[in-house]
Amino acid sequence: MNVMTQNWQSIGTINDIPRRGARCVKNGDMTIAIFRTSDDQIFALEDKCPHKNGPLSQGIVHDGCVTCPLHNWVISLESGQAQGADEGKTQAFPIKIDDETILIDLSKAGG
Repeated sequence: MNVMTQNWQSIGTINDIPRRGARCVKNGDMTIAIFRTSDDQIFALEDKCPHKNGPLSQGIVHDGCVTCPLHNWVISLESGQAQGADEGKTQAFPIKIDDETILIDLSKAGG
């Protein structure tokens, strides 16, 4: 029997995160960056660039991506995949919105 378990946890509201900004939450030893785009979409990635572990939460959010503040790698907010010629991936987490509350599924978190 293949049953997917989900571990939805409330991590605040949309208004806790500035547009085109991020805030971080901890899950054990892992830091997860929660991003808000200019059109209020919410995404969650491990706060670690696949290149040199730069803090993605301090990057610039644009066009469905975040640019790492260390070496300008562009990472997809949806998939965590590096864009362009760069290769690598950071862990992405499912998000759902219940009214204004942000819920994250940590069932696959390494933490």
